[in-house]
Order: sequence, then C-alpha cells, then structure tokens
Amino acid sequence: MRYAILSHRWEDDSEVAYEEMIGLMKMDEPKKNEVWNRSGYQKIIQCCKQAMKDGHEWLWIDTCCIDKRSSAELSEAINSMHQWYQDAQVCYAYLNDVTESTFPTERNSRTYKESYGWPEWFMRGWTLQELIAPKRLEFFNKDWAPIGNKQHLAPVLEVITGIPHDVLTDGLVGKRLSVAQVMSWAAKRKTTRVEDRAYSVMGLFEVHMPMVYGEGKKAFQRLQLEIIRRSSDHSIFAWGTWMPQTGGFLADDPWDFRGCGHIRKVEPEEFGDKLVEHITRRRLDAPQHNSWKILTYPIHRCRLAWLRWRARALSQQLRTFSVNNAGIQVCLPVIFPITTLLLISWLYWHVLMVRVWTWSPLI
Repeated sequence: MRYAILSHRWEDDSEVAYEEMIGLMKMDEPKKNEVWNRSGYQKIIQCCKQAMKDGHEWLWIDTCCIDKRSSAELSEAINSMHQWYQDAQVCYAYLNDVTESTFPTERNSRTYKESYGWPEWFMRGWTLQELIAPKRLEFFNKDWAPIGNKQHLAPVLEVITGIPHDVLTDGLVGKRLSVAQVMSWAAKRKTTRVEDRAYSVMGLFEVHMPMVYGEGKKAFQRLQLEIIRRSSDHSIFAWGTWMPQTGGFLADDPWDFRGCGHIRKVEPEEFGDKLVEHITRRRLDAPQHNSWKILTYPIHRCRLAWLRWRARALSQQLRTFSVNNAGIQVCLPVIFPITTLLLISWLYWHVLMVRVWTWSPLI
C-alpha cells in the first residue's frame, strides 16, 4: 500500500484522538465545533490536503490512527512505528514553531530558547526515528509552506542532530554504527513519559519488547538487555555519568551516552590489529617516549606480538555475551597505560631472570 505519513510534535489538549475522529459525525454541534477548532484538527486537515496534492490516497497520523484505549494496539503500533515510517512514500515533518519561509540554518537561542536554539521538533524523542527512517522527508513551517527536504538539508541536519550525513540520506541499512553512537543521538531529546525514552528508539536497534508504562527507568534497562541479546557491541558499556546509577553496568538514560557520538564499532576479528595499531600510534611512537624507546622497544615488540595473538584468540569470547538471572557475563578488553605495560614487562623480565638464576644450579 502506498501512503504518506506525518511527523509532528504533540500539543497538549489540542490533538484529536482516534475515538473522537470516528465519532465526530455523531457529536452534537457544540462538541463538534470544539473539535473542528482545535489546532490538532486543522493540522490533520492541512496534512490531508498536502497528501492529496501529492497524489496519495492514504495518510497515516499517529494521533488519530491509533486506538490508545487498547494496550495491544498501542504496543503493536509502537513496535511497528519505525517500519511504518520506513515504508511510507513520503513523510511530512510539521515544524509548528517555525514562522519563517525558509528552514532555520543557524542556531537561534532567542527564538527557540527551550530547545537548544533549534525547532522543538528536533528535541523530541519520537521524531528521531521519524527523521532517520523515511526515504523521503519534507519539512513544512507553521503555515504548511514547504521549507526543504532531508536530502538537501542533510549538512544542516547533521549539525543539529549529530547524525552522520550518510545516515540521513541513506538510512541505517549497511552502516557499521556502534550502539553508543546511535544512543548519543537521543541523549538530548525529551519525551513526556520516561518510558518513551526507551520505546522511541527501539526501531533504530531493530528490537521489540512489550510496553509497560509505569516501569520508569527500567524500560531503558530492558532495552539495553534486548540489544545485548542480539549484538556483541561492547560500546553499550561506554556510557559515562557523574550521577548515581541504579542499573549497575547498564545506563539509566540515553543522556548517559551524550559524549559517545565519536565511538566507532570494531568487529571482534579486527580487535587485535586495531589494538596494536592504537598502542603503536598513541603510546610507543609518542615524542615524549623517544629518549628511551630504543631501550624498551624489544620488550614492547614482544608485548605487542603477544597482545595481537591473545586478542585474536579471544575474538570468540569478545563476540558473545551471556545474560541470565544472575546478571551479565561479558569479556571486555582492558588497555593499560604505557607506564603500566612497562612495569609489567620489567617485573616479568626480572622475575623470570631471578627464577632462572635461582634454579640454574639444579639443572
């Protein structure tokens, strides 16, 4: 089925719900007029006009197309949301706080003071997947005038969201993105319900789980466990925070991943080569080590060879996680500072020499 779809910010008390839409013709005149005069209803009408203008027979809008009285239907809709936006022929992104006739290309903290200087649409949790999933996305201002599309605005959108240009233009398929990097895109976004911090990004990780409104931050911990069950990406543990945590090795909120946009994914079989490359480039070849590099280089050469062999041997362990009622079992690599490696090498060499010297008379 070919259809258009709407992405927008929900406005309190002005949206038209499913039950109101299907019962509109049965309402008495005062109630009917009240619904018709809502900004949410006008938004539906204008979106329908745009869809008809573009030649689309069907249009999907979350406010009036999901019967939220049914928990089963709501759960199915949330788990399917990413796919629905991905399958749409076009997505209309309605920016109701943009009054200009052009897309805002520079931060304006006076106009958008509540959303880091950009339109509020870019700060909402649910609009993240609604930005990435559609193949074709068009932006409209408050008066439903077109102000650009995702393809042409990709450089600006990358600045606003931190999402790479190629993801904005081509989607997630085929991209080697780390879990931490994707989580960082949601770090500054807001949702009305704390559980939606997790539910709104499920589609980006291709995971599904039941909705349990009322569970609070446990929703985000459940999401991470679901990701761990299908991925061996260690970057899910790369978050950082200065606040007390309740989830142990798991983050409490996407906000904890806010500094992880630079983290790249390394496959287990690549780990050995990448580790040796990292130590060689960042540790042994640093200018401050030149004065003693010649003396220590043979030891480090052996050390690097051992690290490469050991990392390759551990590749299968690095690939698998174990999750059960006792917790999470995972094999994680640890990179020591160069001073620690020197100390380990020095101790190993001297202990070995002492043992050889001590036992040599007995040989």
